[in-house]
Amino acid sequence: MSTTIENIQRQIGENPILIYMKGTPQLPQCGFSAQTVQALMSCGERFAFVNVLDNPDIRAELPKYANWPTFPQLWVEGELVGGCDIVTEMHQSGELETLIKEAAARAKANEEQGGDA
Repeated sequence: MSTTIENIQRQIGENPILIYMKGTPQLPQCGFSAQTVQALMSCGERFAFVNVLDNPDIRAELPKYANWPTFPQLWVEGELVGGCDIVTEMHQSGELETLIKEAAARAKANEEQGGDA
């Protein structure tokens, strides 16, 4: 049985664009998650999510692992980008779309090369 930290590491490693949030992209359960997921969705790329309300172990352990106390948390290619304020700022400056599109393109190229096999 894998530990919560191993589970978090696997999720971050397997998903080039991942948001840990309260609720789901279709039904966010807090304003910060709603704002962050809206910025992410506007980039037009697929992303994975984990609803921390359904995963209390992840909700408890991720802030320690990430050294980031709050949710949502956006992770891109294994790196913590940040929470609502940072993602919103990046969205407004255009940085977020560039970051997300580049990560999605690299993930797609990696898949096409069979990099996951």
